[in-house]
Amino acid sequence: MKSGIINVYKEKGFTSFDVVAKLRGILRTKKIGHTGTLDPDAEGVLPVCIGRATKVCDILTDKDKIYEAVMLLGVETDTQDTSGEVLKELPVNVSEKVVREAILSFVGEYAQVPPMYSALKVNGKKLYELAREGKTVERKARNVQIFSIEILEMNLPRVRMSVHCSKGTYIRTLCHDIGQKLGSGGCMEKLLRTKVGVFELKDTLKLSEIDELAKVGVVEEKIISVDELFEDYAKVWTKQAFDVVVHNGNRIEKRMLEEELPANTERLRVYDSEGTFIGVYEYSMERKDFKPVKMFYENN
Repeated sequence: MKSGIINVYKEKGFTSFDVVAKLRGILRTKKIGHTGTLDPDAEGVLPVCIGRATKVCDILTDKDKIYEAVMLLGVETDTQDTSGEVLKELPVNVSEKVVREAILSFVGEYAQVPPMYSALKVNGKKLYELAREGKTVERKARNVQIFSIEILEMNLPRVRMSVHCSKGTYIRTLCHDIGQKLGSGGCMEKLLRTKVGVFELKDTLKLSEIDELAKVGVVEEKIISVDELFEDYAKVWTKQAFDVVVHNGNRIEKRMLEEELPANTERLRVYDSEGTFIGVYEYSMERKDFKPVKMFYENN
């Protein structure tokens, strides 16, 4: 099976782990990893890494994300979404203008306290495991970045909005925090992830579609090569005499490359003389050469 990334549409009811487990069976390969958990009730973009591409799982997890969410005002739950137990119901006596202002006030950096029903670990135990035991532990607020919020539809007590945010942002908690600011309470009713880095909703495939493609032997056409994730970096090839240097994962000097590099080049996508992708290299000011950051070449 070709190494790379497949853009999966995670359907409602599946955990991210379920998706990986099913793909192992469909693609008949064990080396698979997902790139950031989506709640079982959430849907949308879930890039899944296959083979050597599992080395970029952490890189994709760190990417900005875009979500389309429906916030329900007037209701607070223990999970901060409508799947949880209702803790409080309050009247929504606010105007659309006030709601709009409250939502947009969260654009920028803000300190967000992760929800108890999350996969974050405290003393080696996941928070949702503690929550299911009826325990609540103190969680430190973490700075997250809300790059933009677009209000798509407002029909109070519901608001449908698109949120572009940094890694580690909980949209459930954003909905809860907006409700707190309005004094009406709030929770998340629906969540659709529409983009992770370069991966978009329009290019996703459901598990059933991937299964069909695998049965007719064309699924590899839908697997995106690892090097496509690094298109922002200058692409270089080594001179044939120096292929052995990169094959062994060693540092490289400018003289070993076929191309003249632009000034101030910090990162490179390095290929050997035959065009095989080796990995990502970073310039060292101290040694005036390039050191490997992520290696994908496997010496067979």
